[in-house]
Amino acid sequence: MCGRFAVTTDPALLAEKIHAIDEMTAEAENRRANYNVAPTSTIATVVRRHDEPDDTPTRRMRAMRWGLVPPWVKATPEGTPENKGPMLINARAETITTSPAFRASAKSKRCLVPMDGYYEWKPNPDSPAGRKARKTPFYLHRVDGEPLFMAGLWSVWRPEKDASPLLTCTIITTDAVGDLAEIHDRMPLIVAERDWDRWLDPDEPAAADLLAAPPDITGIEMREISTLVNSVRNNGPELLEPVDPHNQPVGLF
Repeated sequence: MCGRFAVTTDPALLAEKIHAIDEMTAEAENRRANYNVAPTSTIATVVRRHDEPDDTPTRRMRAMRWGLVPPWVKATPEGTPENKGPMLINARAETITTSPAFRASAKSKRCLVPMDGYYEWKPNPDSPAGRKARKTPFYLHRVDGEPLFMAGLWSVWRPEKDASPLLTCTIITTDAVGDLAEIHDRMPLIVAERDWDRWLDPDEPAAADLLAAPPDITGIEMREISTLVNSVRNNGPELLEPVDPHNQPVGLF
């Protein structure tokens, strides 16, 4: 799965690097480095959209809230989405085209979620019996320091027809492979640069081969990090630092 990640590149710089139009808002909270991105955070995403019906779609960077809200979700009296089930921060690659929550987005609203790396927690089999199992956090990232681009879906939600839209997204997961499967049985679906435009194409359905193929984890590194990452209140570069597994803070997880 993918429930927490880090992103430190300014969206404007990333948009320039990947030849995308920067449509992110200028608010500081959408621009600053975030070492502990959690669900409901506003994050940068990459989409391809048309200006006119018959023109060539172009890449755009857009701000979206992490946790997809399907268009059919009802509004509360306060004008916010009803929350009657689990937050849709992840979508399984195997079912996005058939799931009622995701199939409309899978047709034409696919995105990429750029990140420096993501966090995953490995259960500790040596935890004492009768106690909640402690988990060890790991940071997974590219060795060369380049961003990862994860497959995602997005949606437009409005409390009423003419209201301002809320853009939300989810990160697609697939079966973990290689050494990454030792940490967790699921992982985000990494999209290679050569496949970005095909994945984002708003005029074609989701490419079945991209959804089914085992992810390429060449150049992906994982390292044990401090349990400080367990709390979303902690947010700084120290979360990415490797740690001595025998010198971890106590009291978390």
